[in-house]
Amino acid sequence: MASTFLTSFDVPNTLDLKHHHPFTNPRRRIKESPFFYCNSSKSPPKSPTPDLSDEPKKQNPSLADQLQTLSTTILSDIPQKPTQLLTKPKSIWVNPTKPRPSVLNLQRQQRTSYSYNPQIRDLKLFSKKLNECDNNQDAFLKVLEDIPHPPTRENALLVLNSLKPWEKTLLFFNWLKTLDSLPMETIFYNVTMKSLRFGRQFHLIEDLSNEMIDHDIPLDNITYSTIITCAKRSNLFDKAVEWFERMYKTGLMPDEVTYSAVLDVYAKLGKVEEVMSLYERGRASGWTPDAIAFAVLAKMFGEAGDYDGIRYVLQEMKSLGVKPNLVVFNTLLEAMGKAGKPGLARSLFEEMVAAGVSPDAKTLTSLVKIYGKARWARDALDLWQRMKSNGWPMDFILYNTLLSMCADLGLQEEAEKLFEDMKQSVNCKPDSWSYTAMLNIYGSGGNVEKAMTLFDQMSEENVAINVMGCTCLIQCLGRAKRIGDLVMVFETSLEKGVRPDDRLCGCLLSVVSYCETGDDLDKVIGCLNEANPKLVSFVKLLEEKSLGFDKIKDEFKDILNNTEVEARRPFCNCLIDICRKRNLNERAHELLYLGTMYGLYPGLHTKTPEEWRLNVRSLSVGAAYTAFEEWVGTLREMVSRDEPLPELLSASTGAGTHKYSQGLANAFESHVMKLSAPFRQSEEKPGVFVAGREDIVSWVQSMV
Repeated sequence: MASTFLTSFDVPNTLDLKHHHPFTNPRRRIKESPFFYCNSSKSPPKSPTPDLSDEPKKQNPSLADQLQTLSTTILSDIPQKPTQLLTKPKSIWVNPTKPRPSVLNLQRQQRTSYSYNPQIRDLKLFSKKLNECDNNQDAFLKVLEDIPHPPTRENALLVLNSLKPWEKTLLFFNWLKTLDSLPMETIFYNVTMKSLRFGRQFHLIEDLSNEMIDHDIPLDNITYSTIITCAKRSNLFDKAVEWFERMYKTGLMPDEVTYSAVLDVYAKLGKVEEVMSLYERGRASGWTPDAIAFAVLAKMFGEAGDYDGIRYVLQEMKSLGVKPNLVVFNTLLEAMGKAGKPGLARSLFEEMVAAGVSPDAKTLTSLVKIYGKARWARDALDLWQRMKSNGWPMDFILYNTLLSMCADLGLQEEAEKLFEDMKQSVNCKPDSWSYTAMLNIYGSGGNVEKAMTLFDQMSEENVAINVMGCTCLIQCLGRAKRIGDLVMVFETSLEKGVRPDDRLCGCLLSVVSYCETGDDLDKVIGCLNEANPKLVSFVKLLEEKSLGFDKIKDEFKDILNNTEVEARRPFCNCLIDICRKRNLNERAHELLYLGTMYGLYPGLHTKTPEEWRLNVRSLSVGAAYTAFEEWVGTLREMVSRDEPLPELLSASTGAGTHKYSQGLANAFESHVMKLSAPFRQSEEKPGVFVAGREDIVSWVQSMV
């Protein structure tokens, strides 16, 4: 398979991809990294870390020196002069089912060879009693009084290895340290640390490590590997790097486990240079990366959206003959999605299926997300048909991902088929998120009757409505001006435990913005007041014409500080719409100014020597009108002062790719026609209105 794997991702032959990332200069390294000093004449900076070697005065060989020995002996390609053998060598049987051992010289302890020991049975029964006793020191020490045999080195290690909860292991280890007849060795610490690693007790492991240093007990490869992997599992990446650097300073070489763990740590920290340096040095030492290591590299490049890096991973796997497993394929697919390469993700998936690797639910979910983000609805639906025909696994996440994609693309009919398919399934009945996706689809399409029918079904089938489903339904009812149903849905949702968030409050605020005065408006205001009374107070404050700008600014700032970041711009849009609805145009312009000042509308204006553009695609209709009026006012002043204008002026409203999306285009076109502005829709770019300089100057002068 290695010869045909992913041939579509081959890179030009001019690139040497054997040990170097093709898009990173391998000679450029961060000088503070331990890797820099392993291959440099410079000395590393002084560190408060104590010398951990057995002979403090003797400098340990650097990693480069160790690798030099390997490169001139085991890894040398230079033919050696044959040596005459004095005796016939013994034949060595090699198990073909096991991989060849790595050339890495692992400084690990020899496993104790236990001979027959009649005490083992008694000690195992004793260990069981220790495991079953209460998890406190007094109860533990009481059981220790009945230890059947004196704690020799072998007996103590047997019991220490048999204790499961890390608390019991630590208690027994602390008790062993009190025995004068049993000197502590590295192996006792290592066994204890491994148990603590299961409990992710990194601080205790670090304390034991420092204790070993204080008592001149050597830390070996297992010790460092345990410390580093525990730090990684505990998401203490800085600690993992710190102890890895200490390991290098002692002259110990990392093993395969440590290599993969530290690769992952550096990758999660975004230190691409260190990852590639470590990878190259591991390869130089004879290390053959496994599928896990390549998955780490693929994930790192995927997070960065670095497609060139992903190509490098694929080429390395191919050159080394490493066959990707399901985990690697899933990681690569996810990386392709983050790099924005849907076509290549599809090709990779086909390679995977052709290689005989069956996709799991995670594989299919990643692919559906990629297709949905790229708006490849047909490919996603074709994939669903293949899932059904091939019997590929389907779970809640995959079904709901498909439904969410249908909601984003406005595929109501396809979503209904999926939803019915879920109802017929045995293990994937629709849950709250499934119903939410359907409510979103019906709400976006303005299908009020189906949305309310679905809401009633949720009550009958005891499916809890969440805040997102409540928001979708209220938005749909608000647009249909069915305020009575809106209030009922809101109150019912609160009774069922829904806590209004900023998105729901923004939805209610948008209903207020286009709701006529009267009972309906009072009902919606009542719901909003129950969800966010400060917001209602600010809306009332806007109507006080005598109130100064500074007071509005302070109150608006307070509102924003208590609002989630993603909801701040919708809040401002709705508040501007409310002001325009109530003929408070001056307040609308003040709010637009404040929103721009607080960074809610980045990129509102873009300028080039040839074109000035007003970008209103992230604004509501009322906010877009307000921004256009501000822009026209600025142009009028420039024309009156005879200041130069660019050859082209344009306004971008966005075309809207959703099936049910109305966008701003129609409303904006109606507004510019009302103002007799010379902006016309561009034939080449949907949602872009353009006007020439001379037409703008004539129009502005006619308004004087």
